Amino acid sequence: MANEIPNVPGGPHLRTVAMPRDTNASGAIFGGWTVSQMDLAGGTFVAQRAPGKFVTVSIDAMRFLRPISVGDEVGVYCTLQQQGDTSIAVKIETWVRDRSGTNPEKVTEGVFTYVALDENGKPRALDTH
Repeated sequence: MANEIPNVPGGPHLRTVAMPRDTNASGAIFGGWTVSQMDLAGGTFVAQRAPGKFVTVSIDAMRFLRPISVGDEVGVYCTLQQQGDTSIAVKIETWVRDRSGTNPEKVTEGVFTYVALDENGKPRALDTH
């Protein structure tokens, strides 16, 4: 596994600490919680690039490399993968560091695709800044 946190402008698009309420019966953080954090970060990333409403339509190439532990600092990093007429694909990586802020490890990654919607909930052309 790589141990170089992505160098993206402004740092992570989301940063939080994994808490006991987010664990599964085995004591690790739920994968669904992790995907939720990634989707929140990706939504923010997309909103900074184009105004209006977006929805998540797919998640591709999702891989979990290791579990997240309670107390880990979780950082979610987004980079533009591809932009189409109505959609934006975002590569999203989730990294953890221990409580001391050292030992970074990538724990998961995926490509999330967001589609811009009009007021009727139909795909619309992107109006980028």
